[in-house]
Amino acid sequence: MSIPDPPPAPPVPPAIPPPPLAPPAAPRTPAAPAIEPLFSSAPSLNWAGPGDHWSRAWAPATPATGALAPGPAGPAAPAPALVQAPAAARSPAVAPAAVPELRSAVEQPPTARDIELVRASLAVVEPVADRATAHFYALIFLHHPEIRAMFPAAMDVQRDRLFRVLLMAARSADDPAGLTEYLSALGRGHRKYGTLSGHYGPVGECLVAALARYAGSRWDAETERAWRRVYGLVSSIMIAAAERAAGGSPAWWQAEVVAHEQRTPEIAVITVRPDQAYPYRAGQYTTLETPWWPRVWRPFSFAGAPRPDGLLTFHVKAVEAGWVSNALVRRAAPGDVLRLGPAAGSMVVDHAGGADLLCVGGGTGIAPIAAMVEEVAEYGAAGRSVEVFYGARKQAELYELEALRRLAQRHPWLSVRPVVSGQRTGAGDVLAGELPEVIGRFGPWQGRDAYLSGPAAMVRRGAGVLLRAGVPQERIRHDLAGESVAG
Repeated sequence: MSIPDPPPAPPVPPAIPPPPLAPPAAPRTPAAPAIEPLFSSAPSLNWAGPGDHWSRAWAPATPATGALAPGPAGPAAPAPALVQAPAAARSPAVAPAAVPELRSAVEQPPTARDIELVRASLAVVEPVADRATAHFYALIFLHHPEIRAMFPAAMDVQRDRLFRVLLMAARSADDPAGLTEYLSALGRGHRKYGTLSGHYGPVGECLVAALARYAGSRWDAETERAWRRVYGLVSSIMIAAAERAAGGSPAWWQAEVVAHEQRTPEIAVITVRPDQAYPYRAGQYTTLETPWWPRVWRPFSFAGAPRPDGLLTFHVKAVEAGWVSNALVRRAAPGDVLRLGPAAGSMVVDHAGGADLLCVGGGTGIAPIAAMVEEVAEYGAAGRSVEVFYGARKQAELYELEALRRLAQRHPWLSVRPVVSGQRTGAGDVLAGELPEVIGRFGPWQGRDAYLSGPAAMVRRGAGVLLRAGVPQERIRHDLAGESVAG
C-alpha cells in the first residue's frame, strides 16, 4: 500500500518591496540604429553622429578627451581661457579692463538711479531688439568662436529669449526676491548648455557693446556704469545658483523613451525613464532636447506627480513648424534617448495654505493641471475644493477628460468642467465658448489660488478675467515668465 504524498504547502505571498529610491536601471536592449538628422542632405546644419561635438557631450568622460560626463556631484569644470573682445569691437564708452569691473560690480549693487537708466535705455533698444541682439551674438561668435557650439544652428528663438531675460531683469530689479528666484532658475538651467562661470565676463562685454550701439543718445558713461552693475548682479546670482546645483545634481539627465501613445493625430503622451533620480514638483516643467535637433531645447510640463518608479510623462502637441514637438510626436519611439534639463517653474500647490483651487488648462496645458490634481489627491485635500476647467477647440481633443472624470468620481472635492470653443457641444456637461470667457461666467473666485496653463494668449486673457473678478495678482499663477517658447 503506497502512502500518498502530502498536499503541497500553500505558497507564501512575497513581501512587498519598498518603493525604489531611484529609477530602475533600463534593461539592456539591442543596439538601436543610428539616428539620422532631419536634414541628412545638409549635415553641417545639425548633424548628430560619430565625431560631432554634441554626441561627444553625451559620452562618458575619457582620459583622452578630458570631457566631463554629467553626474550628481564632482568638481566643476574649469572655466575656458576666453579672450576679451578687442577694443575695435567695443564702443568707445566700454572700458578695456571690463571683466574685473563686472566682478567689482557685484560689490556695488545697482542703485535706484541705475535701475532708472537701465529701463530708459531698454525702452530705446526695444523697437530694434532684433538688430541689437543679432549684433550681440555676432560679437560673441566673432571674438569667442568656441562658444558657438553651445547654440543651435537657428538662432531666432535664442535671440528672443535674451531680450526677454533683459526685460525681466530690468522690470524686476526693485523686487530682489522675485528676481533672485528667476535668475537662480536661469543659472541652474544654463548648465545644460555647457555654460561655465568664465563665460559671463566676455558675454557681458559683448552685451554692453551691443547696447551702446543701439541705445543712441540714451547711452553715456553713467548708463554704462548702471548696466555693468545690473549685469554684475545678474551674473553673480546665476553663477552662484549654478555652482550650488553642481554640488548635488547633473547638468542634464538622459532619459529613455519607454512608452509612446498617440492620443490624437497631433498629440502624443510620452513616458521616459531618466538615468538617475529626477526631482521635481507637480506643476513644474523641464526643457527637453532630442537627438534629431541638437542644442534645440523646448519646455514641456510634467503630466503627473512624482512616482515611486521614477518614470516621467509628458503631453506633446505637434505645433506648426515645431521642430522638437513634431519630432517627439511623429518620430520618437521606445528606445530613443532624450535629454532633460532641471525642473523649473513656480506653479506649484501650497499644501500648507489650504486655499481652494481654480485650475484652468487649455489643450496640452492640462498636463500640469492634472499633475497638481494628482498631487492634491496624494497629500489629501484637507477640506479644500478644486475646480478644473479643461478647454479645447473640439470635443475629440479633450484627450484627458475621461481620466479627470475618473478622479472626480473618486474625490468629491474635485469638479471638472470641459469647455469647447470651436464646435457645438454634444454632451450635456460640455460648456461652449472661449475658456477665459467661460471662467468669467462662473465664480465667485475670490479667496482661491488660480493656476493657468496653456497657450500664452489664453493664459493672459484668463489672468485678465480673474483680475477683473477680484482675484489678487499674487494668487494668479502661471509660468509665462519662464521658458514659454513652443515648438
